[in-house]
Amino acid sequence: MSRWIQHTLDRSRWRPQRQALALATLGLFVAIIMGALYLSQSSSTSAIGRQLEELILERDDYEQQNEQLRAEIASLQSMPRLEQRAADLGFVPAGNDDIEYLVVDSYNPNRQESVVPLVVETPTVPVYDESFLGWVQQQIDLLRQQLESFTQEAR
Repeated sequence: MSRWIQHTLDRSRWRPQRQALALATLGLFVAIIMGALYLSQSSSTSAIGRQLEELILERDDYEQQNEQLRAEIASLQSMPRLEQRAADLGFVPAGNDDIEYLVVDSYNPNRQESVVPLVVETPTVPVYDESFLGWVQQQIDLLRQQLESFTQEAR
């Protein structure tokens, strides 16, 4: 019987060739998994890079459109353009005879300018001293008030 157990245990041991094959297979699986993770990461990085390039091109187009609009606004606001538009609408430059001066009583043009000092009011912030137990007590008091009003209405 002892010999049979010894023979069984000897056959169940792995041979060195099988151990090496198992380790090589395990290493291959680990390498495949790491390669798949690397490919997944690199493909997502390249996809994000392409999206970033598209967004940069879109931003550049918007910046170019903004500059074109600024140039157009500047040309529309130029003095010769505004004078021409005013002339088209019937406006003429004011002469000395066209200007009327108004006299305002009690206005002193030579007065000294006085600056009113600004008084900045610093709002007082209430001190927060509420605790959890205080809040619970407040909720219990509110519940009692509601129950008392409910029982008074029921009578």
